[in-house]
Amino acid sequence: MNKYELAVVVNAKIEDDARADVIEKVKALITRFGGNVTDIDEWGKKRLAYEIQKMKEGYYYFIHFESDATTPGEIEQRIRIMDNVLRYLCVKQEA
Repeated sequence: MNKYELAVVVNAKIEDDARADVIEKVKALITRFGGNVTDIDEWGKKRLAYEIQKMKEGYYYFIHFESDATTPGEIEQRIRIMDNVLRYLCVKQEA
């Protein structure tokens, strides 16, 4: 099992419930493809470095999980088409 960190930037203009729902869907994707979520770090609303879809702010989440090597690709494929996700990045953490 490898350790990964998934950074997700969520639309800041949606309600708290909808934002929580987006993160729950991401967690469900991780577990669906055999991953195990170990930690979720919520940074809150931050100013973006540049405008994305005419938005200047986003909510930042960092999700730490363990999985095999194929899981991050599957997750990225599905996050790419999710509404309210502005940006995402999944990186492998070195041991």
